[in-house]
Amino acid sequence: MIFQFWGATSEEIHGSVVGDNLCRDATLIATRSITISAPPEDVFPWIRQMGFGRAGWYSYDWIDNLGRKSANRVLKEWQSVEAGDKIPAGPISFTAAIVDAPRHFVLEILSLGKKSPRLHFTLAYELRDDPQGTRLVTRMRSHITLPFGSLIERFILGPGDGIMLRQQLLTINKHASHSDKVRR
Repeated sequence: MIFQFWGATSEEIHGSVVGDNLCRDATLIATRSITISAPPEDVFPWIRQMGFGRAGWYSYDWIDNLGRKSANRVLKEWQSVEAGDKIPAGPISFTAAIVDAPRHFVLEILSLGKKSPRLHFTLAYELRDDPQGTRLVTRMRSHITLPFGSLIERFILGPGDGIMLRQQLLTINKHASHSDKVRR
């Protein structure tokens, strides 16, 4: 799969990440990581403010933000996200499942069917101390129980998420690494 383990070390791929327990029956798991030359407390605000109609997703704005530019600075009005809050993502919304500043941020989608969830998706951001600043480790987990669910994960969700998340991590790195130059 494209970018399934982009930037991640073997230890990160095989180790646990915050929120792994939320989607235990995942049929698709991807770990992507990047080292950022800023401390976690300077990186976390960029993650906390993400969302459609908020600061954006820092990826390809023409796709995930309908052409609206993602923020290039930390915006105070989007820093009050707590566990349980809804985070808009276009036609759907995530729930902020875990918010533990400045270390953990986990988004979750749980779509209920008649008997069980049809779609369960989590996206975790774990900020770890690193000699260079912060090691940002992300983990996407999904389980789709719809007709052709495994094909959707393998050929649409996995590659699409990989391409978008890679760009998101690169943009967060660019912004957070220069946070001393960004007016807050």
